[in-house]
Amino acid sequence: MYLSKNKIFQFIFFLLITKFAIFNGGNSNLQIQINFIILCTFFLVCTLNKNYIANLKFFLNSNKISILFFILFLIYLIFQFSPIPVGILKYLSPEKYKILLNLPNDTSLNTISFHPSDTYFQMINFLSLFLIVLVMKMIFQNNRHKRRFYIYVSFLGACFSLIAVLFYLSGNPDFFIIKNSTDLSSATGFFVNRTVFSVFLLFCLIGSFELLKLKNEKESNSLFFLKIYIRLFVIIISIGIITSFSRIGNFLFICTIIYFLVNCIFVDKEKNKSFINLLIIFIIFDVIILGYYFGFTHLIERFYFLKDELTISNEEFIRINIIEFGFKQLKDFVLFGYGAGSFEIIFQLKYENLTNLYADHSHSDLIEFLGEFGLIGFIFISIPLLHFFFNKENITHTSIILIFYSLIILMFDFSLHIPIIQIFFIIFFILNKKIFS
Repeated sequence: MYLSKNKIFQFIFFLLITKFAIFNGGNSNLQIQINFIILCTFFLVCTLNKNYIANLKFFLNSNKISILFFILFLIYLIFQFSPIPVGILKYLSPEKYKILLNLPNDTSLNTISFHPSDTYFQMINFLSLFLIVLVMKMIFQNNRHKRRFYIYVSFLGACFSLIAVLFYLSGNPDFFIIKNSTDLSSATGFFVNRTVFSVFLLFCLIGSFELLKLKNEKESNSLFFLKIYIRLFVIIISIGIITSFSRIGNFLFICTIIYFLVNCIFVDKEKNKSFINLLIIFIIFDVIILGYYFGFTHLIERFYFLKDELTISNEEFIRINIIEFGFKQLKDFVLFGYGAGSFEIIFQLKYENLTNLYADHSHSDLIEFLGEFGLIGFIFISIPLLHFFFNKENITHTSIILIFYSLIILMFDFSLHIPIIQIFFIIFFILNKKIFS
């Protein structure tokens, strides 16, 4: 098999994404640093190619507004973790100033961020995401490259799902970097959180579906045999999503199947009957077979992710109570926020009746991002995102389901704070822009 330079670069990129995913989706300050160094090195190597430089220049010249606001956002994060005189902090963040007055140590300088080191690492993470965008624009140039990426994520999802299910059936023992003993009731594999794991697999499922939608060419046996493997991968990925027992994950899973089914039947001009039949089989299997196995009451509960969360309870750590706490902090840190990555500190400082348990995320990415960045920072990051990713001229059928994912997660989960999920959103939006084709 002949390996072109572009194919080699893409395979190296796939290895990098695999590395990010294996270590809990890159969700630690140490992994953020390592990933940033690796991406910087890979990006610099890519710039040695003249064609990649031409692609990069075209992208930079075509997205000056988005890049300008992203740079302003990075400068804003630096401002959040930089020490400033307490006399100025009194006006920029009155709530933090009140907290400082109750502390014994007397200092003339302090930061807007409640956790400056985490804010610094979040800035590094956003730089890594920007490098992902630049690398994608250099090495992925056509639909053939897009399909190659989909084959990769389909295989990756199947491997991750298979490992997670095998560990789940074995009682979730800890093994090397796999730490699942804290949650024996669900399959999570290399991930600590089951919802993050299920969202990761959902991206792999979308990539698999995009391959299965392709029409078989009359003289192409390779695509025919490829689809046989992809169907097997889809089954394994689906089992992983189901056994994660994440309500949000399972809700998005059934929504994804229904969306692709409706899209194939009523929107696509050329009907792919084999793909339609496959989706119908999935629905039948999910509703009837699993309904019989789990019981139809438990089947409904599997998708009903708001069952307990939208009921006010005396229990301290249900999702709605943590979201409510995060919402209350917005008025105290409305303009400049409390610092990226600082929710855990705010929770420990201000949550009433705090026990030895605490939450490190708000369980609503939208509320947490607003609280971390404040209104000013949120505007800085929203403008490039809306201009580049959510431009109505670049909306495709696949990007619609991605937008639906992002809305559900923004409202009811914290998966968008996990680097690998952020990376997958970026990659899939880029690959499904109309201009890409």
